[in-house]
Amino acid sequence: MLRPTPYPDVNALLAVLLAEVQTVLKEQFAGLYLYGSLAVGDFNVHSDVDFVVATTDTLPDETVSALAAMHDRIAASGMAWTTELEGSYIPLAALRRYDRAAAVHPHIDRGVGERLAVVQHDSDWVIQRYSLREYGITVAGPPVQTLIDPISPAELRWAVLDIVQEWWTPMLEDPVQLRHDGYHTYAILTMCRILYTLQHGTIVSKLAAARWAQGGLHERPAALVKRALDWNISQDDLPETLALMRQVAARCREG
Repeated sequence: MLRPTPYPDVNALLAVLLAEVQTVLKEQFAGLYLYGSLAVGDFNVHSDVDFVVATTDTLPDETVSALAAMHDRIAASGMAWTTELEGSYIPLAALRRYDRAAAVHPHIDRGVGERLAVVQHDSDWVIQRYSLREYGITVAGPPVQTLIDPISPAELRWAVLDIVQEWWTPMLEDPVQLRHDGYHTYAILTMCRILYTLQHGTIVSKLAAARWAQGGLHERPAALVKRALDWNISQDDLPETLALMRQVAARCREG
C-alpha cells in the first residue's frame, strides 16, 4: 500500500491520483512528487496537497484535456482532500531549472470547481523547486533530487524580491484578497518566510519562519504573527497586516 505521508486519507487520495495519472500519461509519465507543507512537516487541516508530476516531454492538448477530465472525476469522488489538490505537470527538461520563457505548464489550484489549465509559472517556482529538491517526497519515479539543479541563495533572494514586487506590493493598494481570513493568515506567514529567506538565503516552513520572526519583530507585529499561527486572524488585524507587508516591501527595496 502507498504510504508516502503519515496521513491515511492523503495516502488514499495519492494512490488514486498516481493510478489515474499513469493511466492517462502512459509512457509520458516520469514521476510523482510532493512538496509544500507535506514535505516540510507542518501539514494541518488548513493545508493543501502540493504535487508535481514530471513528464517526459511537453504534453499535447488532447492529453491535457484528458488530465483535466481526470481531475474532475477525482474532485467528484467524495474522497477526503480532493479539493485541496494543487499541482503542476512539468516536463523533465523544464523541471531541471526555472526559465520564465519556458514556464507554461498544466496546473490545477486548490478549491471547489477549480479546473486544470495551462498557465504561466511565475518566479515563485524557483522556491517550489527548492522545496522539491531539498524536502520533496518521491511517490513514484527517480529521486526528485536528481531531477533539479541546485538553487543558490542568490536565486532564492531574487525570486523573493520578484514575488514581492509583482504580487504583494500591488496588494497594498487593493487588499481585497485579504478579506478572506484564510488568505489573510497565509499572507502573514508568507511575510515571515520572505524575511527569513532574505536574511538566510534559504527556505524553511512557514511555521519555522513565523517562530523565527516572532523573535525579531516588535511587540505588535509579533503578536500578529502569533494570532496567525493560532489561526485566529480577523479583519480587525488588517491594518497591522498591511503595516507588516509595507515593512517587508521596504526591506526588499533595501536589497
